[in-house]
Amino acid sequence: MGTWDVGPFDNDTAADFCNSLDDAPPEQREGIVRAALGTTVATIGHLDADIADEAVAAAALVAAQCPGGDPADPVYGPEEPLPDLTALRDLAVRALDRVLGGQSELRELWAESDGGPWQESVARLRRVLSAVPASGVRS
Repeated sequence: MGTWDVGPFDNDTAADFCNSLDDAPPEQREGIVRAALGTTVATIGHLDADIADEAVAAAALVAAQCPGGDPADPVYGPEEPLPDLTALRDLAVRALDRVLGGQSELRELWAESDGGPWQESVARLRRVLSAVPASGVRS
């Protein structure tokens, strides 16, 4: 796994995930993001780092459409437009909780180095996704 920084798109797996979104027909893109998040949430036991990296990238794409969210990476994020993903906010939060929880290879790998900046990057995504929208109704 090639990783060059702590952001959600700063690794080969996330870049490949975004490329797969670009290659997919527009009507399938939401399903691909949902599947990446859902696979992470549904994984029992050890969570592989590649699955977790895809989930973090998918969560970042959802967060990019939320108030306070950062735009997707202009180099490694998807180039093609994405549908409204805000209905996936709760699923994205659950996926990030799984990535940051026990039995997560990605969390373990970051813990072996100075993982504080990475954990803060993921925690920021979680805060954006968890925020109650201005309408007062959570997506």
